[in-house]
Amino acid sequence: MNYAKLLSSILLAVLITSCAARRPDVLRYVDPNIGTAHSRWFFYTPAAVPHGMAKLAPSTNGHYGNKQGWEAVGYDTRHQSIEGFVHFHEWQVGGVSVMPATGSLKVKPGDLENPDNGYRSRFDRKNQRAEPGYYKVLLDDYRITAELTATTHVGFHRYTFPKHDQSRIILDIGNVQGESGEVRKAEVRMTDATHFEGFVTTYPKYVKTYDPKGLISMYIWGEVSKAPRSVGAFTEAGIQAQRNTAQGKGAGLFLEYTTSDNEAIELKIGLSYTSIANARANLDAEASGLSFEKARQKAKNTWQKELGKLAVEGDQVSKVKFYTGLFHALLGRGVANDVNGSFPRHDGSIGQLPRDKNGKFSHNFYNTDAIWGAYWNLTQLWALSYPERYSDFVHTQLEIYKERGWFGDGIANSNFVSGVGTNFVGLAIAAAYQAGIRDYDTDLAFRAIQANELSGRNRPVGSGKLDVEAFVKRGYVPYLDADKTDSTGSHFSASHTLEYSFSTFAAAQLARAMGKQPEYEQLIRLSNGWKLLYEPKQKLVRPKRADGTFIDTFDPSEPWRGFQEGNAIQYTFFVPQNPKALIEAIGKDEFNTRLDDIFTTAQKNGFGGGKEIDAFAGIKSLYNHGNQPNLHVSWLFNFSGKPWLTQKWTRAICDEFYGTEPIHGYGYGQDEDQGQLGSWYVMASLGLFDVKGFTDLKPVIELGSPAFDRATIRLGNGKQLRIEAKNNSATNVYVQSATFNGKDLPHCWLYRDELMRGGKLTFVMGSQPNTTWGTQTPPPSAQ
Repeated sequence: MNYAKLLSSILLAVLITSCAARRPDVLRYVDPNIGTAHSRWFFYTPAAVPHGMAKLAPSTNGHYGNKQGWEAVGYDTRHQSIEGFVHFHEWQVGGVSVMPATGSLKVKPGDLENPDNGYRSRFDRKNQRAEPGYYKVLLDDYRITAELTATTHVGFHRYTFPKHDQSRIILDIGNVQGESGEVRKAEVRMTDATHFEGFVTTYPKYVKTYDPKGLISMYIWGEVSKAPRSVGAFTEAGIQAQRNTAQGKGAGLFLEYTTSDNEAIELKIGLSYTSIANARANLDAEASGLSFEKARQKAKNTWQKELGKLAVEGDQVSKVKFYTGLFHALLGRGVANDVNGSFPRHDGSIGQLPRDKNGKFSHNFYNTDAIWGAYWNLTQLWALSYPERYSDFVHTQLEIYKERGWFGDGIANSNFVSGVGTNFVGLAIAAAYQAGIRDYDTDLAFRAIQANELSGRNRPVGSGKLDVEAFVKRGYVPYLDADKTDSTGSHFSASHTLEYSFSTFAAAQLARAMGKQPEYEQLIRLSNGWKLLYEPKQKLVRPKRADGTFIDTFDPSEPWRGFQEGNAIQYTFFVPQNPKALIEAIGKDEFNTRLDDIFTTAQKNGFGGGKEIDAFAGIKSLYNHGNQPNLHVSWLFNFSGKPWLTQKWTRAICDEFYGTEPIHGYGYGQDEDQGQLGSWYVMASLGLFDVKGFTDLKPVIELGSPAFDRATIRLGNGKQLRIEAKNNSATNVYVQSATFNGKDLPHCWLYRDELMRGGKLTFVMGSQPNTTWGTQTPPPSAQ
């Protein structure tokens, strides 16, 4: 025997075990229950892996549907009963519910007000456990313990029953779930004693509005660990006993069992957006021979790896906010492709992802909410440590462009589900290019971006920017009294003008980087469109009609008139592409005084809508952190000579807007769009941000007030960045001095490519502002 080799192997095993033991368990800081009052359909899905298709979660009111398409529905901490465990949770995508039960047969979920009139069950949250990749709850009415976990494409269930001769599992396939919209077709059937297959096709509200010829289809292939004693079917027409097939609206099956005490029955359900065959292939590839416990451990390991790319040291509360925010950031925007590279196209055909030189698929195809505002949080986080996710997003949008001829912003199975009617996809792709993410056809990307910013000819409503021709013609979007947007203008004209000014700036910088000078000159002129709406008397942006006159009876705090999901006070600061010019227009002293006063007032309402539980609670206020248009504003003091106010207010927002409770999580019931608010906390608490979202020719990182004593970041390029905040505390929020890799850092910013080389960024913190640090040279404004 080679004892030296054996000893070496033992020592290596000990070392690996020791390293694993030292690795911090970041999962214990993630609380998926935070912010679950008035939460969106895709928000609460603990039994999932990062960016998975299978996102399993309990539903308390999903079958009630979603008349306006975007409303909070699915799981709400204020509800006391569960109606089922649903598999598909994406923007405008929902379906396939499973529910265990005992006793008399019921095939309707029942009502929140009267749980006994359906198969739903009451539960006590003290008997609920939610963590990344796993969910567990005791269903009180049945004394059944339900557990969920997932791989990327497969949902796993384990139901532990009491002794009962009327136990069952209900497969509810053909009913409305969350944002699914109307069910058009559905079918489910047993293929043998322990296997089943099916599909449901739905017509969501936003598909109906923005891409009316589209539909959403979801396919399943599953297996159950124990053959049922009998099988029955149901539809809208009623119950059909002793049938193993159901078709049409309301289609479902019930599997009947006689169970012994503590008997566990498990299900594995493969999912797909393309076919039953691919749902089966997904299950075979990911779950064949995989037990529930092994799947749960695999999901846990995946989350540990992905969340562990960012390690922070500090107080417990801030760590919970940080890792829960990062969890939500990595949870959103799930893959829509199968393991074999198939993905759904708008026309009902199946697309195929290309393979790289090693035979692997070079990217994933996503279902995704709109990117509106995500350049101030999510894409910055992706660019920092998850560039493969950013690349997936870019490739997804280029696939959409190749099929449809336009970017789609929000995407549900290749259908346009725009949501806000604008389209920042071009800006996000331009920023990816500037951040060094270029593993795609960049010439194709530029052509698509150019069309997105300049062209309105034959533009489909779901691609947004229906008023872009008016913007190009006049330099601003004219105000329309009617609540509409068309080629002549928009009711949201002022906010659109500001947004298009920003996105044309991003496109201009890309043109400049690619040596396209004529295109650059046209686009950069348009980026100054905001100046045409700036009204110097009130020093506010104000909607303007086509004849060049400002609208009358103007109330700067009024939302929805000229401004989408905000008002003139909030949107006047929406000039991220050139803060210096805005500051000069207002006057530096007045700018600082006004903005500081705004935050002082906003703090009284928790920087949002106070304690009102509503997605739009803060849109009438001076500042609303609960919605996208405001998320860069607290960083503008870095440009106006008072960086200590950026330090003060970003820390205050982190401490006070964000909470660790089910109701006070992201404000009070405000809108956490697929990880945007969570990733804003991640970036701000690290003290890193860019108001331009990396759209500059040479992007910069503005510096704020790091909330943690130490942070270690595994950068996307494989290097490591360490951030240390000496003397950091709840009161020591002001930067006294800073160094980067041992050299004094006199500015409140540095170029991003410097930061991405890695090393150590050190701050010395204090309780009083240092009014000289970082003031001499503001971040570059107009490049």
